[in-house]
Amino acid sequence: MEKGPRWVPRAIFGVVLVALVASAASGLIFATRATGPAGHPPLRTAHSVPAASTSFPPPPTTSRSTTTTTTTTTTTTETTDPGTLPQTTQFPAADTAQFAAEMQALWQGVVSGSVPPALPSFFPRSAYVQLKTGLAYPAADWQNRLVADFGLDIEAAHALLGPGAATATFEGVSVPEQFGHWIPPGVCANGIGYYEVANARVVYSLGGQVRSFGIASLISWRGIWYVVHLGAILRSSSSGEVDDPEAGPGTSAPSHTC
Repeated sequence: MEKGPRWVPRAIFGVVLVALVASAASGLIFATRATGPAGHPPLRTAHSVPAASTSFPPPPTTSRSTTTTTTTTTTTTETTDPGTLPQTTQFPAADTAQFAAEMQALWQGVVSGSVPPALPSFFPRSAYVQLKTGLAYPAADWQNRLVADFGLDIEAAHALLGPGAATATFEGVSVPEQFGHWIPPGVCANGIGYYEVANARVVYSLGGQVRSFGIASLISWRGIWYVVHLGAILRSSSSGEVDDPEAGPGTSAPSHTC
């Protein structure tokens, strides 16, 4: 099995968004991407438009280096709802300004314990409607299940930070892209395919100690990663969950989900 992404020292995380491309070129944080099988493996258990007939190939078999993500509070503004555009087969990179801004938004939601600041990191509703052609009411499922669970998990992650949440420092997100895999149409009520990667790590420092927790599942739309499940994919209760909180940057394990 290939090695996961290599975490870099704290000093690197002070760079601004415009330096993300330069940091990738300098080779500071590397992860090798490998592809999963073309079929759909079984779902893990929880610890914690194009026409429906459109299909896309599995991810390319060549590997390349990508970087993990860190950012400042700078944000980007979308002029077009990406969910109104068709899906692509582009494998997402974790070193883009857009993904960095998404993860900063997620962190702001966790620090504040509030969903609205974190929604830019979440899979777009319009894209979900395109994707879930096997559901009778995909927009309602997005709002009443996915976003509702996301809100519970945001609150749980906020509680994990404790009374010092406002003093916590976001260090970055480590995405184990070597575990990324293609989910084909025809499974999990999907009419079109997408890439998925489980167990990315949100790394932060609090009280002089580096800590982390997981992102249960990121999925792709048009070559960009979005959070679709934060604390858990299959939930063990109706309460919010935090995925694998650890001291230190933690480790990511392979998991094929949809």
